[in-house]
Amino acid sequence: MNWGMIGAGLVMGIAAMGSAIGIGIAGQGAIGAWKRCYLNNKPAPFLLVVFAGAPLTQTIYGFLLMNSLKGKVLAGAVDPLFSMALGLAAGLAMCMSAIAQGKAGAAGSDALGETGKGFTNYIMVVGLCETVALFAMVFGLIA
Repeated sequence: MNWGMIGAGLVMGIAAMGSAIGIGIAGQGAIGAWKRCYLNNKPAPFLLVVFAGAPLTQTIYGFLLMNSLKGKVLAGAVDPLFSMALGLAAGLAMCMSAIAQGKAGAAGSDALGETGKGFTNYIMVVGLCETVALFAMVFGLIA
């Protein structure tokens, strides 16, 4: 059994789980905001889809790091146990980033749906949550 390949799979799987959870959280916020808009006969901003979909990118980062780890393991360029630990740690970092991003997206949806203002401010916070996953991917690629 090649333990290093488990690390490559872990990073992808854990990052994708975080994306799914984050999208679920942000999606609930968007749907709730749309419902309030409809109840108040206000236009429902389609822009809330941006908040709902934002956590999906962590799956892409997990995929990119998975491919890099896989190549390094097959080439014998990385210790298998290191690859496993890196896959677990980076996957968890991406997962938690996606969950935090989903929560920020849900709050942004609520605020934008209620006021119709502040999209730029809200998306900046969502982007800050994204930065953690980007750092985990880049530092994992460098390692």
